[in-house]
Amino acid sequence: MRITGGTLRGRTIKAPEGLTTRPTSDRVRQALFNILLHHDWGAALGRVLNNRIVLDAFAGTGALGIEALSQGAAKAFFFEKDRAALTALTTNIAAMTIQSSASVFPHDVRRAVARENAASEAASLLFLDPPYHQGLIEEAVQKLSQKNWIAPHALFVCETARGEALALPENCAHHLTRPYGDTEIHFWEWTA
Repeated sequence: MRITGGTLRGRTIKAPEGLTTRPTSDRVRQALFNILLHHDWGAALGRVLNNRIVLDAFAGTGALGIEALSQGAAKAFFFEKDRAALTALTTNIAAMTIQSSASVFPHDVRRAVARENAASEAASLLFLDPPYHQGLIEEAVQKLSQKNWIAPHALFVCETARGEALALPENCAHHLTRPYGDTEIHFWEWTA
């Protein structure tokens, strides 16, 4: 896997062996970032990558958050509880020399934010790519909102299995969904 655009384009992303981590493929990640960069998000959302704070909730290798930093985000928070994935994540951040822009939380995002005080910097772009069919996106959004980790008019990028139900709170507006093989990418706006 490689970073597909921006200042780190072409740099290799390490992934742990085995099937416990399911990194977003280069092709899907590139399509996702093309949408982020070129879709008309309207005045409330504006340019969703420029100097934004990003939260990668189920980070795995960190590919989504690192890609966002490469393409213009200012800072990224990474949450990952799996030890092998966490090792790959910290290795990738060090190899890209982006430690000053990256904060790693070695915990499940749902439990970590519940223990933390309210966020000092709310994220305006959130990647939610958990294991499929477990309702983890909805639970993570609830916990993040309770502790003020979500900025007004933040954009959620959610990855699910194709056809998997996704029910975000009423204060979320669906923008679009794109299928890629067995995967779907959903773009939602936090309207609260």
